Amino acid sequence: MARPRAFDEIKALDAAMTCFWRYGLEASSVRDLAVEMGLNGPSLYNAFGDKRTLFAKALERYAACFLRERIDRLEQHGSPKAAICAFFEELIARSLADPDQRGCLIINSALEVGPHDCELRGVVCGYLAEIEGFFHGRLKHAKGRGEIPECLPVDDMARLLLGMVLGLRVAARVSPEPALLKGMIRPALALLDTPHPTPKDTT
Repeated sequence: MARPRAFDEIKALDAAMTCFWRYGLEASSVRDLAVEMGLNGPSLYNAFGDKRTLFAKALERYAACFLRERIDRLEQHGSPKAAICAFFEELIARSLADPDQRGCLIINSALEVGPHDCELRGVVCGYLAEIEGFFHGRLKHAKGRGEIPECLPVDDMARLLLGMVLGLRVAARVSPEPALLKGMIRPALALLDTPHPTPKDTT
């Protein structure tokens, strides 16, 4: 009969996530990870596999704790248009409140492993698709409620908003200035505003 593990796996995985978030996959050594997680090398391998496998598990933990938590919560918002705006407001607030300027682990990983690791690239693309799916669903709902212009192309707008998330998170790592970050998203969110009818010329 196998002995129960004498450590908290979730706590250890959270520690690994923090290490990868701070340093990335390549710069996080197994020794660094073991120290952060409070484990020795053999225990780490027995519990989580090799470093790459641990990284994938840490990414999934990050997605569950940060990405999906936000999406699930904002999908309950009464106004789908306001939910989209709140998504960006939270991203900016989180970026400005992070003294280490770590950015987003998913987007950091897209830049680090995406170009040369097909398997992890597919994992990261799946998370980005979840963000795009959130925007697509909220836009479609908002259009049905008359909150956004009827002529606005939902597919293209969802992709544009995803692009804004990527750009915002990267920019926040090098220049976390409120004016810059808010200025980046303002033109995109302005596209969601339903134009007021132009008064007819009665002359």
